[in-house]
Amino acid sequence: MSEAQSHEPNHPYHMVDPSPWPAFGALGAGTLALGAVLFMHDVTTVVMIIGALLVLLTMALWWRDVIKEATFQGHHTAVVQIGLRYGMILFIASEVMFFAAFFWAFFNASLYPTEAIAFTWPPPGIDVFEPFGVPFLNTMILLLSGCTVTWAHHSLLEGDQRNLVNGLILTVALGVLFTSLQAYEYVHATFGFREGIYPSTFYMATGFHGFHVIIGTTFLTVCLVRAIKGHFKPDHHFGFEAAAWYWHFVDVVWLFLFSCVYLWGA
Repeated sequence: MSEAQSHEPNHPYHMVDPSPWPAFGALGAGTLALGAVLFMHDVTTVVMIIGALLVLLTMALWWRDVIKEATFQGHHTAVVQIGLRYGMILFIASEVMFFAAFFWAFFNASLYPTEAIAFTWPPPGIDVFEPFGVPFLNTMILLLSGCTVTWAHHSLLEGDQRNLVNGLILTVALGVLFTSLQAYEYVHATFGFREGIYPSTFYMATGFHGFHVIIGTTFLTVCLVRAIKGHFKPDHHFGFEAAAWYWHFVDVVWLFLFSCVYLWGA
């Protein structure tokens, strides 16, 4: 047996090399959280900006290493991909729990209004959004984006590179459009975050969802660049598959938000 053969792994698992990115990412996330608290208490924005830059840098460098491991070094075997799928499913499940907490807060306040808001919902003085205005338009945009990302996925499975890229371009564009309309809605809101239980639960639920749309759009933008470079193959594309799962999750959460917060809650 040659020396090269003696160093070849005799198992299908990926033994990850030591990496600085988990510790660096924790530092960035902690700085970002501290900065957000300082920002919300009108102390300073500098710490939050530094934290955000550290998180973005970690994402770029860590994703770079994972892409190398998966695409060029061949470490993501079929067995490894099964583990990655389970990991992504558990991650999405944890995200569901986040939104369950926000929905619970909204329903608790709306189903059992207290004396502080005159036992009525929406509270007196709150001018809620028209559900069939911007919110309904955003619903149509997200549903359409779910169709385009599915189109891109099917094109990938069929080896159609051109429509894979076109589908991802449309999906990313729709994600940016959704975020823009959400920002427009916030700018024209008649109530602020600190003006009672309705604004608090509204902004927390819709804002957290909007943050997920931004993350998903970033995720899909990375996939778009990789698709243009030809990284994805019909039988080896978990990075894209995970992004598509995440995007569909964002779609489903918005349907609940539109139905409960915008439509029923109004």
